[in-house]
Amino acid sequence: MRYEGSVKHKEPWQPGRKGALCPKGVDQRTAQRLLDDSVLFGDARRYAVHESRAYRAQRSQYGSDVWHGYPVGWVAVPEPLRLRWIKEGRIRRSDVQKHWD
Repeated sequence: MRYEGSVKHKEPWQPGRKGALCPKGVDQRTAQRLLDDSVLFGDARRYAVHESRAYRAQRSQYGSDVWHGYPVGWVAVPEPLRLRWIKEGRIRRSDVQKHWD
């Protein structure tokens, strides 16, 4: 798997584009690590956690092994995965409440 960033998730904000901005501390190396450590849920999306925030990746239009990712609220993470990460201690319930949307 290879991470390929998208300008719509980076500063400066792209007028007319939809998408959440990645925090400044998430660079190409961090994004690739998140992808490498992510969990496939279903057949098209992968999920990861970094500093209490949830991230989702999906295949890029440029190839089946190329992915791009972006931050999402915990509401977008499938419940079985959220509960598993809480049980494993990767996140706390307060993290989920803080970054729900």
